[in-house]
Amino acid sequence: MRLGVLDVGSNTVHLLVMDAHPGARPLPAHSHKAELRLAELLDGQGAIGPDGVDRLIAVVMEALEAAEDKGVEDVLPFATSAVREASNADEVLARVAEETGVRLQVLSGADEARLTFLAARRWFGWSAGKLLVLDIGGGSLEIAYGMDEEPVAAVSLPLGAGRLTGSWLPGDPPDPADVRALRRHVRAEIARSVGDFSRHGAPDHVVATSKTFKQLARITGAARSAEGLYVERRLTRRALEEWVPKLATMPTQERAELPGVSEGRAGQLTAGALVAEAAMDLFGVDQLEICPWALREGVILRRLDHLPT
Repeated sequence: MRLGVLDVGSNTVHLLVMDAHPGARPLPAHSHKAELRLAELLDGQGAIGPDGVDRLIAVVMEALEAAEDKGVEDVLPFATSAVREASNADEVLARVAEETGVRLQVLSGADEARLTFLAARRWFGWSAGKLLVLDIGGGSLEIAYGMDEEPVAAVSLPLGAGRLTGSWLPGDPPDPADVRALRRHVRAEIARSVGDFSRHGAPDHVVATSKTFKQLARITGAARSAEGLYVERRLTRRALEEWVPKLATMPTQERAELPGVSEGRAGQLTAGALVAEAAMDLFGVDQLEICPWALREGVILRRLDHLPT
């Protein structure tokens, strides 16, 4: 069957169309993205304003048209931190449902972490042993750990690259004092959760998902996306530590010219790199592997698990 996952995230609204059947590997068939940056459309009271809601509705309608064009049988729509934390979330969800017919399921941070973990486990298999999974989104950082398909520890922290950039790094390039302050904040936030994971023992394999980690791996020498999903891509803490000071002094336009860095995400890369570096350091990770699958694939896999065989 052909399924579509409609992901209303903090940075983008992304429709991923996949050919999926129980017991088989989901195969990507089409991808439709629109940059919306909901996290940046919040007003002083933390609400998504009327213009932002109008834009969201328009983008959802475009995604529905794309899904219809591609023969999608069912769309699985969900929203993450930007909608979840908006002070007018209920109103936004009601308007989207009324005007598009789409009832967005708002995932909790723990749900995000668990579904991303499921996707990583299915990608790497049981032979990967105990997995530690890191995911940096626009609004939050998810961390999950376990040896089965359900993690024994999972947490979502308000350390997304977009959120932190807007709140902590207003300059272009950012002021060094702001970078230092953000570094302290990020490390203090992550350090509070380390003990919840370390009591379960060291992981056998550390993996990361998300655009931020993929871009950081690429600028430190990993293979291009054009070389395919099955090429191993790694990010080392040593390489990242060399790049963080460079990224912090670059203006956005210069970052956008780095290999693998998109213009739309270049502005968030310094904050994302600070989070990645802190997580690897505080969890004692010398290197990690990039996982091609993440939250959207986890949503598909969970749906397939509940289909009758």
